[in-house]
Amino acid sequence: MASHIIGPVAEFPADTHRVVKIRNIEIGVFNVNGTFYALPNVCPHQFGPLCEGSVNGTMACNADTGWNYTWVRDGEILTCPWHGWEFDIPTGRALARSKVRIRTYPVTIEDGQVIVTL
Repeated sequence: MASHIIGPVAEFPADTHRVVKIRNIEIGVFNVNGTFYALPNVCPHQFGPLCEGSVNGTMACNADTGWNYTWVRDGEILTCPWHGWEFDIPTGRALARSKVRIRTYPVTIEDGQVIVTL
């Protein structure tokens, strides 16, 4: 595993993301409420450009919401632009298929720089 400096934290404002290239691998780097995540830019469904999709939230209806549908996890759900598969950014798990998961890469901040480890 090797660490790669992606750029200064200032280039990744809160609640934004962008795709970067490390060696020959495209990686989506996400700043979700000040916490950084990195995911491969490949959807496992049909290999679409996953990280070029939109970032939203999702609906929940459970005991925590009083059994009312409520918008939750805003800024934590990535939607593939090709066919709409949704993924949890922090864990890489698909929302509709719990056994489908994409890889996540460690991200650290050192001396004001965003570092992704592959």
